[in-house]
Amino acid sequence: MNTLPEQTKIYRQRWMTLTVVSLSVLIIVIDSTIVNVALPTLQRELNATGTQLQWIVNAYIMVFGALMLTTGTLGDRLGRKYILQAGILLFGAASIGASFAITGTHLIIWRIIMGIGGAMILPATLAIITNVFPREERGRAIGTWAGLNAIGIALGPIIGGLLVENYNWNIIFLINIPISLLALLGGIIYIPNSRDLNPRRIDVPGTMLSIIGLGGIVFGLIQGSNWGWTDAGVITALAGGTIFITAFLLWENHTDHPMLAINFFRKALFSTGIGAVSLMAFAQTGITFGLTLYMQFVNGYSALETGVRFIPLALGLFIGAGSSDRIVKALGLRNVLIIGFVASAAFLTLTAFWDVQTAYWIIGLATFGIGFSLGYIAAPATNAIMGALPDAQSGVGSAMASVCRMVAGSIGVAFELAHVQRAAAVHAVADDGVADRREVHAELVCDYPGLTPRALDSLIWEARR
Repeated sequence: MNTLPEQTKIYRQRWMTLTVVSLSVLIIVIDSTIVNVALPTLQRELNATGTQLQWIVNAYIMVFGALMLTTGTLGDRLGRKYILQAGILLFGAASIGASFAITGTHLIIWRIIMGIGGAMILPATLAIITNVFPREERGRAIGTWAGLNAIGIALGPIIGGLLVENYNWNIIFLINIPISLLALLGGIIYIPNSRDLNPRRIDVPGTMLSIIGLGGIVFGLIQGSNWGWTDAGVITALAGGTIFITAFLLWENHTDHPMLAINFFRKALFSTGIGAVSLMAFAQTGITFGLTLYMQFVNGYSALETGVRFIPLALGLFIGAGSSDRIVKALGLRNVLIIGFVASAAFLTLTAFWDVQTAYWIIGLATFGIGFSLGYIAAPATNAIMGALPDAQSGVGSAMASVCRMVAGSIGVAFELAHVQRAAAVHAVADDGVADRREVHAELVCDYPGLTPRALDSLIWEARR
């Protein structure tokens, strides 16, 4: 337990702690988007196959999603600062290894290790904020944390585009090193350690069930877009993951030392927060993916140009999340969440009327509105989750919120991609099949009104690729 002078020092430095914690998360956010931008370059330089390119992205995501509940629990037990700094060290070291990869397979291995580091970083950051800030300031702190993370949505493609266009591909991983060093040094100075002072025994069966179950679900969601949702492997992964997660929940309800106490879900504040965060992630990830397709394959923007045009969305998220705490104090959590969801739905509806002639100022205003509305959901819902739990278990609470965001986001991407893939998969378009292509165009026009035949061909080609 911290002495009174230590508690005073922690309180005085709390905003510097938040800055360092946000920088730690920014490493993850920027890295994932930079790698996506660099895939064509990696294919050329490493002679990577299409399957290897998929797993350069997917291996990281799958490991990241599968391990977060476990690493969140370890942070509660061993110390959140220690887990965070170990994760940053591992992520940075793996980034160096990735920059020297000579084949696609080597890079996949390093990406798996980076996924382990990322899973150690993310749950620890939110848990540290919860333990550093008093409850009356926590909503503002979490809003700032969420807002700063949102900046990575635009920064990643912008930085990635600049690096790929002007430097060797290795720099996309080496850029993580100075950020990691700053986060490590700042963590040593400004982040206090915190942990559960009365930890339970390690829940080995629960740990294994959660890793296998989450890994199966994330794998199924990733591969569903590639193999098809009726593929036996996808069905097996999703069904198997669901079975293991069900077994995990039953075990957690039975054991006397659970990793995740099931009675958390009986708290209305916790359940409401989890539900809101999941719906927000579904909408945010789906619209981000859909806008990327629209801007790059319909309007023909480069990755760098697309990143610049994502600034209104990121700015909206930053302002919405950062200002939401004051509105929650004035109107209450329930009313703010309702406002956020209704406004998000209204702005998202506007995207259905876009076509290739839509002026960018209209798109920019709409995406700013979407981001602002989603920010009104993200920060209050996350604060509700953390506020419903005892501080000693903030690590597993943070991990639960992060896992729900990731799974819901994967479903959002799959849902958006299905609009494009549906026609291409059903009709099996041939490169020179004019009649088939016209039939596919007719199907796609229902989802993407106003697109030219050339733009429709671009969408079809991307879906098939």
